[in-house]
Amino acid sequence: MQGSDREENPASDKSRGGAVPLGDGSNDTLISRGSPPRGGSKDAPADSRRAHDPSAEGPLSLRRQGGALIITIEREERRNALSLATLEAFGNVFRHHLAPDDRAVIVTGSGARAFCAGADLKERREMSLDEVRAQLVRYRTDLAWLSTSPVPTIAAINGAALGGGLELALLCDLRVAAPHASFALPETGLGIIPAAGGTQYLPRIVGAAKARELILLGTRLSAAEALRIGLVHRICDAGVSVLDDALEWVAPITRGAPLAQRAALRALRAADRLDIDAGLEFELACYEPCLVSDDRREALEAFAEKREPVFKGR
Repeated sequence: MQGSDREENPASDKSRGGAVPLGDGSNDTLISRGSPPRGGSKDAPADSRRAHDPSAEGPLSLRRQGGALIITIEREERRNALSLATLEAFGNVFRHHLAPDDRAVIVTGSGARAFCAGADLKERREMSLDEVRAQLVRYRTDLAWLSTSPVPTIAAINGAALGGGLELALLCDLRVAAPHASFALPETGLGIIPAAGGTQYLPRIVGAAKARELILLGTRLSAAEALRIGLVHRICDAGVSVLDDALEWVAPITRGAPLAQRAALRALRAADRLDIDAGLEFELACYEPCLVSDDRREALEAFAEKREPVFKGR
């Protein structure tokens, strides 16, 4: 797992040490940022605090906007590298923060240089072999939920996505990139291999031949090249926030019928593991709850009345 090996500079992130409001929209809800005091911050809405220690999400900031739960890696001084604490924080998001009314999850990085530079090599140098093995397991236990989440997950790639950072993006259902973003799995040049899902997810996304090239040669791709081979779905315009672009792009998801979105996602993910006959049967099983739902009836009534449907998720 390739990663960041720059020296830490805690002073570079003035926002650490307390909760601060994020965003100025009326539908923005702060959950946590940095390492607030135990018991939460007085600046955070009361309903956003959780019973467990909020400092467990120290490397991440969380907020809700437009129906999406937004996760930002707050380690700009380390190029948003995946430390052990960051992995644990991702796991805690799923265990403690993902709510039934969240329509999507968006993952992004702080700053403009890096989405995520992979493993924190400064931390990795101090680990024993068994500790490294344990960390690799944590990539599954604390990150893999992004590929099995009941709602769509989106990577808003604001800069370099390298090694484990690219693997983090591969776990997501959709990927939006800034024009200056770059992508690589350079592990073989460091005497290792991608071990957070890269050898398995990449071939399923870009095809076996291209995946072999990218992993064996360690090729670095621009955003335009990534779009051309299907590694990302979209590149935002220059000067536009990739997070804002992603939020606008996924509005059909966050404003759509929740039951239908979840059912479609289950059926699409099953296509990776089922043969065509089993997949078609599974598709029908996913359709059935939608068929008898209030949301389906609401959609038909809204169509007849020439208005926008109001979905309730039931």
